[in-house]
Amino acid sequence: MNLYPIPMVPGPTSVPQIVLDAMNRDYPSADLEREFLDLYNQTENLLRVVYETKNRVVIHTGEGMIALWGALKSTLLPGDRVLALASGVFGYGIAEMAASIGADVKVYGVAYNQTFQDWDAIERLIKTFRPKMITAVHCETPSGTLNPLEKIGLLKQQYEVPLFYVDAVASLGGTPVKTDEWAIDLCLGGSQKVFSAPPLAAFVTVSEAAWKIIKQVGYVGYDALLPFWDAQEKFYFPYTPNWHGVAAVHQALRLILDEGLAEVFKRHEMVADYCRKELQEMGLRLFPAENAVPSPTVTAVHIPEKFSWEELDRRFREMGLVVGGSYGPLAGKIFRLGHMGSQANMTLMEEALRVIDKVVNFS
Repeated sequence: MNLYPIPMVPGPTSVPQIVLDAMNRDYPSADLEREFLDLYNQTENLLRVVYETKNRVVIHTGEGMIALWGALKSTLLPGDRVLALASGVFGYGIAEMAASIGADVKVYGVAYNQTFQDWDAIERLIKTFRPKMITAVHCETPSGTLNPLEKIGLLKQQYEVPLFYVDAVASLGGTPVKTDEWAIDLCLGGSQKVFSAPPLAAFVTVSEAAWKIIKQVGYVGYDALLPFWDAQEKFYFPYTPNWHGVAAVHQALRLILDEGLAEVFKRHEMVADYCRKELQEMGLRLFPAENAVPSPTVTAVHIPEKFSWEELDRRFREMGLVVGGSYGPLAGKIFRLGHMGSQANMTLMEEALRVIDKVVNFS
């Protein structure tokens, strides 16, 4: 299959050649060579910089969902109370995941086009429900929104909630994720979004408080965090490590940090602002409400009434542009542009917008 001429899919994103080159070699056995351990340790340290944390970071083999599931199963037991803050597909989905483990889940939900704002209501729930864990999604990719997390972290500390779990898969690397400042115990990321690496690795920051609970729970499945507690010290990982995947992530992180985090964040904001402004000037309606916080990594747009999603997608593809649809109750109603990682590029965005304008307004 040919590559997308104008890639605007909100993950997996287009992988730079230098990242592909990092994994395009025949590595020796990661179980035997300390060179792999050195690379893993270096990659963990680079992840700490992007996560803004002093906590340890576990690098899983697999797509981002392995981090979401593993962090829940490693810290929750049946009956544990979970307060799920939800504003979209993944926020509500995490609530369902926790419930499937047997947790007692209470959902604080807002509309899919909104972000968290009613801090008094959230505080009342924390105060009365007394959860073991609060869950939240930073960037709701299907909605194109970015939830503020600082206030949740303050409430978590004020009411001594043991764990704060955050899905940052679609925001990490493209906007500040202040893991320690926001008191996040388990912060989840993936290689295939802003990092623009193949979907081979998922990451979890683990606080000291989280490690204590992980040891108490004792879960040791494939996605478990517990086996990583002493994996580096003993040079004994719970399954065959993916040297190719870690090498790709390491190179992707080097690209981000060589550019400079502040510059990367600025680039994402600039492309996102331009995207939203131009779409509105075309007469298109953005999905996020006016008082919601839009994401700097993905923009969600209402599909014009004269098009079905299938027709719009086909017309875009005929002109070289590939965007994303959406999921759940948003399926068939919105389309999304993933201006994240390698795709947070002004020239690429200009090309994408020209196609959108031609299809929507001149056909």
